[in-house]
Amino acid sequence: MNDPNAHLDFDLDTMAGLKPLRSVVFSVGSNLGDRLAFLQGAVNAIASTPELRLVEVSSVYETAPVGMVLEQPDFLNIVVLAESTLASMVLLERALAIENAFRRVREVPGGPRTLDVDLIAVGRGTRNRPEVTLPHPRAHERAFVLIPWLQVQPDADLPGLGPIVDLLGLVDLSGVRQRPDLVLDLP
Repeated sequence: MNDPNAHLDFDLDTMAGLKPLRSVVFSVGSNLGDRLAFLQGAVNAIASTPELRLVEVSSVYETAPVGMVLEQPDFLNIVVLAESTLASMVLLERALAIENAFRRVREVPGGPRTLDVDLIAVGRGTRNRPEVTLPHPRAHERAFVLIPWLQVQPDADLPGLGPIVDLLGLVDLSGVRQRPDLVLDLP
Protein backbone atom coordinates (compact mmCIF):
# COMPACT_ATOMS: atom_id res chain seq x y z
CA MET A 1 0.00 0.00 0.00
CA ASN A 2 1.32 3.45 -0.86
CA ASP A 3 1.83 6.06 1.84
CA PRO A 4 -0.91 8.70 1.33
CA ASN A 5 1.40 11.32 2.91
CA ALA A 6 4.43 10.61 0.72
CA HIS A 7 3.93 13.85 -1.19
CA LEU A 8 4.04 16.05 1.92
CA ASP A 9 7.16 18.20 2.44
CA PHE A 10 6.94 18.41 6.21
CA ASP A 11 7.49 16.16 9.17
CA LEU A 12 4.13 15.39 10.80
CA ASP A 13 5.80 14.29 14.05
CA THR A 14 7.62 17.60 14.42
CA MET A 15 4.47 19.54 13.58
CA ALA A 16 2.62 17.58 16.27
CA GLY A 17 5.21 18.65 18.84
CA LEU A 18 7.04 15.34 18.90
CA LYS A 19 10.82 15.39 19.00
CA PRO A 20 12.77 13.20 16.58
CA LEU A 21 14.45 10.09 18.00
CA ARG A 22 18.17 10.26 17.19
CA SER A 23 21.08 7.90 17.71
CA VAL A 24 23.61 9.01 20.33
CA VAL A 25 27.21 7.83 20.71
CA PHE A 26 29.15 8.28 23.95
CA SER A 27 32.78 7.32 24.53
CA VAL A 28 33.51 6.52 28.16
CA GLY A 29 36.95 6.05 29.71
CA SER A 30 38.68 5.81 33.08
CA ASN A 31 42.30 5.47 34.17
CA LEU A 32 42.20 6.18 37.92
CA GLY A 33 40.84 4.16 40.81
CA ASP A 34 38.43 1.28 40.18
CA ARG A 35 38.27 1.83 36.43
CA LEU A 36 35.71 -0.90 35.74
CA ALA A 37 33.40 0.32 38.52
CA PHE A 38 33.58 3.85 37.11
CA LEU A 39 32.63 2.57 33.64
CA GLN A 40 29.74 0.60 35.16
CA GLY A 41 28.57 3.70 37.01
CA ALA A 42 28.65 5.73 33.81
CA VAL A 43 26.65 3.10 31.91
CA ASN A 44 24.07 3.01 34.72
CA ALA A 45 23.83 6.81 34.77
CA ILE A 46 23.47 7.05 30.99
CA ALA A 47 20.79 4.33 31.05
CA SER A 48 18.85 6.18 33.77
CA THR A 49 18.72 9.41 31.76
CA PRO A 50 15.10 10.43 31.06
CA GLU A 51 14.16 10.44 27.37
CA LEU A 52 17.14 8.21 26.52
CA ARG A 53 17.14 4.49 25.73
CA LEU A 54 20.32 2.44 26.00
CA VAL A 55 20.84 0.46 22.78
CA GLU A 56 24.25 -1.21 23.06
CA VAL A 57 27.47 -1.15 25.09
CA SER A 58 30.76 -2.29 23.59
CA SER A 59 33.22 -4.67 25.16
CA VAL A 60 35.80 -3.15 27.47
CA TYR A 61 39.09 -2.15 25.84
CA GLU A 62 42.34 -1.22 27.56
CA THR A 63 44.17 1.60 25.84
CA ALA A 64 47.42 3.44 26.15
CA PRO A 65 47.09 7.18 26.85
CA VAL A 66 47.16 9.51 23.85
CA GLY A 67 47.78 13.22 23.65
CA MET A 68 50.11 15.49 25.59
CA VAL A 69 50.24 13.54 28.89
CA LEU A 70 51.58 10.07 28.12
CA GLU A 71 53.00 9.35 31.60
CA GLN A 72 49.79 8.09 33.19
CA PRO A 73 47.99 4.76 33.73
CA ASP A 74 46.28 2.96 30.85
CA PHE A 75 42.58 3.62 30.27
CA LEU A 76 39.62 1.32 30.15
CA ASN A 77 37.30 2.47 27.37
CA ILE A 78 33.87 1.62 26.03
CA VAL A 79 31.38 3.07 23.57
CA VAL A 80 27.73 3.41 24.55
CA LEU A 81 25.03 3.64 21.88
CA ALA A 82 21.67 5.11 22.78
CA GLU A 83 18.59 6.68 21.24
CA SER A 84 17.17 9.92 22.54
CA THR A 85 14.88 12.84 21.88
CA LEU A 86 17.08 15.13 23.98
CA ALA A 87 18.88 18.09 22.46
CA SER A 88 22.65 17.90 21.97
CA MET A 89 23.32 20.46 24.69
CA VAL A 90 21.21 18.51 27.20
CA LEU A 91 23.13 15.33 26.33
CA LEU A 92 26.42 17.17 26.79
CA GLU A 93 25.26 18.56 30.14
CA ARG A 94 24.28 15.04 31.21
CA ALA A 95 27.73 13.71 30.22
CA LEU A 96 29.42 16.45 32.28
CA ALA A 97 27.11 15.80 35.24
CA ILE A 98 28.02 12.11 35.15
CA GLU A 99 31.73 13.01 35.15
CA ASN A 100 31.19 15.37 38.08
CA ALA A 101 29.30 12.69 40.02
CA PHE A 102 32.42 10.53 39.78
CA ARG A 103 34.66 13.42 40.89
CA ARG A 104 36.28 14.12 37.54
CA VAL A 105 39.07 16.67 38.01
CA ARG A 106 40.23 18.86 35.11
CA GLU A 107 43.56 20.16 36.41
CA VAL A 108 45.73 19.00 33.50
CA PRO A 109 44.20 18.84 30.00
CA GLY A 110 44.50 15.25 28.80
CA GLY A 111 45.64 14.13 32.24
CA PRO A 112 44.49 11.16 34.30
CA ARG A 113 40.83 11.01 35.28
CA THR A 114 38.36 8.90 37.18
CA LEU A 115 35.85 9.22 34.38
CA ASP A 116 35.65 10.78 30.94
CA VAL A 117 32.27 10.82 29.17
CA ASP A 118 32.51 12.31 25.68
CA LEU A 119 29.53 12.99 23.46
CA ILE A 120 30.76 11.73 20.07
CA ALA A 121 27.76 12.07 17.77
CA VAL A 122 24.05 12.83 17.88
CA GLY A 123 22.19 11.58 14.83
CA ARG A 124 23.59 12.77 11.52
CA GLY A 125 23.86 16.33 12.78
CA THR A 126 26.90 18.53 12.89
CA ARG A 127 27.37 21.43 15.24
CA ASN A 128 30.28 23.77 15.74
CA ARG A 129 29.75 26.08 18.67
CA PRO A 130 32.04 27.09 21.54
CA GLU A 131 30.12 24.87 23.98
CA VAL A 132 29.82 21.76 21.77
CA THR A 133 31.26 20.43 18.52
CA LEU A 134 29.58 17.44 16.88
CA PRO A 135 30.75 15.07 15.84
CA HIS A 136 33.49 15.15 18.47
CA PRO A 137 36.41 16.95 16.78
CA ARG A 138 38.99 14.23 17.50
CA ALA A 139 36.84 11.08 17.33
CA HIS A 140 38.17 10.21 13.87
CA GLU A 141 41.74 10.20 15.25
CA ARG A 142 41.07 7.96 18.25
CA ALA A 143 41.26 4.20 17.90
CA PHE A 144 39.83 3.86 21.43
CA VAL A 145 36.61 5.41 20.09
CA LEU A 146 36.52 3.87 16.61
CA ILE A 147 37.29 0.22 17.52
CA PRO A 148 34.55 -0.22 20.16
CA TRP A 149 32.11 1.82 18.06
CA LEU A 150 32.68 -0.45 15.08
CA GLN A 151 32.13 -3.47 17.33
CA VAL A 152 28.62 -2.37 18.32
CA GLN A 153 27.66 -0.67 15.06
CA PRO A 154 29.54 -2.18 12.09
CA ASP A 155 27.84 0.16 9.58
CA ALA A 156 28.56 3.28 11.66
CA ASP A 157 29.38 6.48 9.88
CA LEU A 158 30.97 9.56 11.46
CA PRO A 159 28.95 12.51 10.12
CA GLY A 160 31.00 14.49 7.63
CA LEU A 161 33.95 12.08 7.75
CA GLY A 162 32.67 8.74 6.49
CA PRO A 163 32.41 5.11 7.54
CA ILE A 164 34.13 4.11 10.78
CA VAL A 165 35.66 1.09 9.08
CA ASP A 166 37.45 3.42 6.63
CA LEU A 167 38.57 5.82 9.37
CA LEU A 168 40.16 2.92 11.28
CA GLY A 169 42.57 2.46 8.39
CA LEU A 170 43.96 5.93 9.10
CA VAL A 171 44.79 5.55 12.82
CA ASP A 172 47.32 3.63 14.92
CA LEU A 173 45.52 0.62 16.42
CA SER A 174 48.48 -0.73 18.40
CA GLY A 175 47.57 0.82 21.76
CA VAL A 176 44.08 -0.72 21.96
CA ARG A 177 43.37 -4.25 23.20
CA GLN A 178 40.08 -5.90 24.03
CA ARG A 179 39.66 -7.14 27.62
CA PRO A 180 37.20 -10.06 27.50
CA ASP A 181 37.93 -10.72 31.18
CA LEU A 182 36.28 -7.42 32.11
CA VAL A 183 32.51 -7.42 31.70
CA LEU A 184 29.92 -4.74 32.40
CA ASP A 185 26.37 -5.46 33.54
CA LEU A 186 23.73 -3.94 31.29
CA PRO A 187 21.00 -2.12 33.21
